[in-house]
Order: sequence, then structure tokens, then C-alpha cells
Amino acid sequence: MEVAMFTIGCHLSVTKGFYHMARTATELGANTFQFFPRNPRGGAAKPLAKEDIRQLEEWMDTHGFGEILCHGAYTMNGASTKEEVREFARTAIREDLAKVSLLPRCLYNFHPGAHLKQGTAVAIPLIADMVNYAMDQEGLNTTVLFETMAGKGTEVGRTFEELAEIISRVERKDHVGVCLDTCHVYDGGYDIVNDLNGVLKRFDQIVGLEKLKAVHLNDDKNPLGSHKDRHEKIGEGTIGTEAFARIINHPAMRELPFFLETPNELPGYKKEIALLRSLRQEE
Repeated sequence: MEVAMFTIGCHLSVTKGFYHMARTATELGANTFQFFPRNPRGGAAKPLAKEDIRQLEEWMDTHGFGEILCHGAYTMNGASTKEEVREFARTAIREDLAKVSLLPRCLYNFHPGAHLKQGTAVAIPLIADMVNYAMDQEGLNTTVLFETMAGKGTEVGRTFEELAEIISRVERKDHVGVCLDTCHVYDGGYDIVNDLNGVLKRFDQIVGLEKLKAVHLNDDKNPLGSHKDRHEKIGEGTIGTEAFARIINHPAMRELPFFLETPNELPGYKKEIALLRSLRQEE
């Protein structure tokens, strides 16, 4: 029987290019990585270099990489009350997807946005419209992921129902999914520590497990349902090491790519990747 590959990595800086990120990931014991295509607070993105992409693809193939993940800018809010903010979001995500489509095996993840007291009934159609606009490009083959959110302020995407409602309005449903953030769902009130099976069953009933495409592995500085979104290092927060062992080995999740976004520098990520590899069980 074929053993599922454990795809694990962390967030890296794109400053020195994609080939450099891939090499760094390997040095850390990883076989994937996450990156921002532009400054996470907004701004212009660097153009892609063909040779850099070629070297990236060659390295990924040689070193057994899984899917990599591009994370959209935090400032993208397609549900903003300000037209200029909505327009930036629409332009940025469309540009991002055009570039990501040129990268090998790359998913695209972003925070759905915030309704800013307009309510989700107003925000969700705006978010879906933005994604439909961004995905309406010839040759686009990238899967777009909506991230589960903690429910801080007026964030959209705290509940599985909200994510399902957005997805229901997206035209290219074969190219959309969800990235589950462990800190965010725990902050959002889903008890992945004591009832992981129950949470995944609920996700399956509302969204569908076939839409779960990636996982952000982050411990939590706060208790269940706090809605504060403060990441902690693996094993040093309220989720804890034992819960992460269950998450990375769960039959519904073990074949997905996992990405660390913990408050760490590279040496810390290397230790966490080694820890998670030690917790991984063979099927």
C-alpha cells in the first residue's frame, strides 16, 4: 500500500525568489512553503522571472515537494464600504491569480474580508463577485482557497456556513476550496482539541470535506472561542502538541499540505517541522 506523503512547510520570504525559498524549505526539513506575492499589507508585486520558475519546478520535482501556497495580502477586502478598497482587492487578486497560474502546483489562499457592520448578507455577494471577476481569465488553473477566520471584529468566514455561502456563489466551483487554520477555527469556537471528529463531520455536512485543500498549523495564545487571532508556537498554546498529532494524522487531513505560520524565525520553524515529523504516524 502506498504511504501518503507528509507535506509540511512554513511561511518564507519571497524577497530572494522562488528557487531560494524552495532550497530554504529543504534545509528546514520541509517539502513545501507558503509565501506572500506582494507586501502582506498591500502594494505592488514583483514580476516573475522565467529562470527562477524553471529552477523552482526542477527543485520541487527532484526533492519531492507537494503543493505550495500563495497567501493573498491582508488588505484585500472585497466587501469594504470604500470603493477604492474594493477595487484594490479586485485588481490585486486578479493579478495574483494570473501570476500564480504560472507557478508549479501552487494554491492561492486569502482571508475572505470583513463586512464592516454591513452584515454578511451584503458582504458575501461582494466577496464572491470579486472572486468570480478574478477567476475569469483564460488559462487559469489555480485553486482559490477561503481561509477559516477567528471572528475578530467583523471578519467574514468564522463559521463554516459563511464559507459555504461564499462558495455557493462562486462560478468555478471546481477551482475553489478552504484552508483550515487551526488557531482561527479554535478561536472561532470549533473545538478541534476535544472533538476533532465532530468538527470535521460538521465541516463535511456544511461545506464538504472534498473542499478542504490545505491546513495552517498554528497554536493559539487564547482559549476556545476567544475571537482574537493570536498565533502561538506549536505545543506552547491552548491547542497543544497532542491535538496537533491528531490533526496531522487524521484520515480526512493527513494527505493535505500543512503550513506553519507560528511566531518563529527559521531555526524555530526547523524545530517545529522536526517535531511534527516525529508525530507523524505511518498508515
